[in-house]
Amino acid sequence: MHINSKREDGYHNLQSIFQLLDYYDELTISVRQDGVITRTSGNEDIPEQQDLIIKAAQALQKATGTTNGADISVVKNIPTGGGLGGGSSNAATTLIALNTLWGTKLSKQQLAEIGLALGADVPIFITGHSAWAEGVGEILTPMNLPKHYFLVVSINKQLSTKEIFSHKALTMTPTIGKICPFSELINPHNDCLEAATELEGEILEALTHLKLSKNHLYQPRMTGTGSCVFVAFKHEKDALVALNNLPSKWSGFVALALNTSPN
Repeated sequence: MHINSKREDGYHNLQSIFQLLDYYDELTISVRQDGVITRTSGNEDIPEQQDLIIKAAQALQKATGTTNGADISVVKNIPTGGGLGGGSSNAATTLIALNTLWGTKLSKQQLAEIGLALGADVPIFITGHSAWAEGVGEILTPMNLPKHYFLVVSINKQLSTKEIFSHKALTMTPTIGKICPFSELINPHNDCLEAATELEGEILEALTHLKLSKNHLYQPRMTGTGSCVFVAFKHEKDALVALNNLPSKWSGFVALALNTSPN
């Protein structure tokens, strides 16, 4: 996660790699004929009208003028506020699913434009391919990345993306990098790490713990703006051993890297 500069619209220009994983929340969507959009179940910590799935459905409804509505339920598996794109992927899934269910027939590019207004990393989940990202995260160049197994660890604490990007410790440099082979990016720097660890020091503790894992491929890193951390393994069995060795105060999961989304 390299931060180039702050933009006049308040967003930041960045360069990063988006890696898709075979791990997800579960959405169930039923079409309504009365135009009403509701969340029948989901993350109760987020008010319904602030939930990105509701905002996504409302945005598609407004953009297309459809008179249809939807009941949407969510089973959360992805840690909330961990920098894993759970809310953004759910918003993207909602747009893709309702575009089909409502018969609104928008292109992926049109859906991505709607998604970008909801969040900078929604478009990656609409395009559905691991990618090199630039701009605010919407300029995407597909990448085929190694199919490693990732152990992702949550310290069970949330960080605000807005707070990270406004923190005095955020690193920015005007240097513009270029897309390059993954082999040259084994230990890339995350410009958000210092800000994140000043806000939540337990991130460093988790990174230090993962360094002790046997047979990991490269140095553990933080996910995006945090607060989750991760490390890669060639073999699933090694990742599962490391998962089982986590302190009880943390949670985690093992997932296979994907280059394209299953949907």
